[in-house]
Formats: sequence, C-alpha cells, structure tokens
Amino acid sequence: MNPKSHTLFHFTKSSEVLKLIIKNGFWPRYCAEDVNWLGYKDFDYIAYPMVCFCDIPLSRTDEHVQFYGAFGIGLTKEWAVANKITPIHYVSTNSLIPKTFRDIIDLNIKLSEEDVAKSKVLVRYLLAHSKPTEGNMVIGGKVVRKEFYQESEWRYVPKNDNVPDYLNKEIFESADKLKDQNELTKENCSITFTPKDVKYIFVKNDSDIPDMVNFIQNELDHFPSIDLKVLVSRVTSLESITRDL
Repeated sequence: MNPKSHTLFHFTKSSEVLKLIIKNGFWPRYCAEDVNWLGYKDFDYIAYPMVCFCDIPLSRTDEHVQFYGAFGIGLTKEWAVANKITPIHYVSTNSLIPKTFRDIIDLNIKLSEEDVAKSKVLVRYLLAHSKPTEGNMVIGGKVVRKEFYQESEWRYVPKNDNVPDYLNKEIFESADKLKDQNELTKENCSITFTPKDVKYIFVKNDSDIPDMVNFIQNELDHFPSIDLKVLVSRVTSLESITRDL
C-alpha cells in the first residue's frame, strides 16, 4: 500500500465552511502551536498564520476525519507546490534539533539590533514549519494530546509585511484581538484554486451530495461549464468511501 497520496487533503467540520473554501479559497488563520519541545521554561505556545493539509492515502483518513471533520477537499500536489505549500519538519524531542534551534536563537545577541529583528523573523518562519512528533494541540479551547507524525502534514505559512508573523499567547487568547489579526490574513494572504486543481470534494453522507452539487452549479457559474461538470464529478461521500475501504 502506498503510504502517501498524490493529493493533499484539508478537512473541516461543516459543509458551510467547505463551501466558503471552494468559493473563496483558503484563508490562513493563526493557530497555537506547541513549542514545549524547544526546551524553554514558561514558553509553551506560539501562534502562526497557516493552512494545514495532510498527505495520507484515503485508507488512512478515518482517524483524521474523526478529529478534524467529515467535510473536505483534495487538491493536486502541483497546485500545492506552486503556492509554496511544503511538508513540515517533524522533530523528536530527544534529538539535537531543539538545542540547535536554541543555539541559533542565542547567537542573536551577537548581531546588531536591526539584524536581531530580522534573524528572529527567519527563525520563527522555520519554527512555523516544525512540529514535535508527538505533543499537545489546542482544539476548541481544550488541550488534547496528538501523535502529529501520523498526519504527514503539509503547511502554507504566508510571508506578508502587512500581517504579524506570529501572535503571542496573550493576543491569541483574546477573541477580539485574534479576530482582528485573522481578518488581516484573510485580506492579504488567502490563496485560491480552480476546478482543475481539485481531485476530491468530500461530504459526510450520501444525503449531503445534492446540496453540494447545487452549490457548485449555482455559486461557481463564473467558471466554464465543462470545468463545473468535472468538479461535480469530484463530489463523493465519506459514508460511501468508508464502506468500500
């Protein structure tokens, strides 16, 4: 069995969110990342703007879907690469990688004030693409334990001068401040795709298919009709796939 897919998947919990993605593209939002693995005291989470995808075969999506949601979309890796989406770096906390990051950060003190600021941005961008093989994750305000390595994650982390490259815990935990920052990423960092980039559109049940087909036909009519016919053919239910796998 192929351990990887030729398609990157993104799952969400509702049909309405999936429709917004299909219509408007992906909107990077700030997500709190577990950075305990770095080994700093009193430094447990930092939030980066991102959109996450998984590179796993359909036969392994069941657990992923249970955690992230039963509505999703699969896009070509060619689209992902063109949009600077990349696999993340998984780090074993017992390896030398955490200390190497700390050593790089400590070297900042030898730089000029201007270069220190630039170096911090560069290091944070690398950290935004790094994750422990296993750690904590904040979902709906709750901390859950997760084996991240199994997700084979690819990630889009924008670089844009109009948005902060990270948020500290205080800002992230303020609903109003977080909303304001996420609006900035929506305005400046969203990425789009065309029907030709789509390989799968997943809905939860067979009964959800007609609604999604109607949405495609009515809301995406600015695309050529031939493209919409292909897009409609991509719609399938996880209910059907589960029965066949």
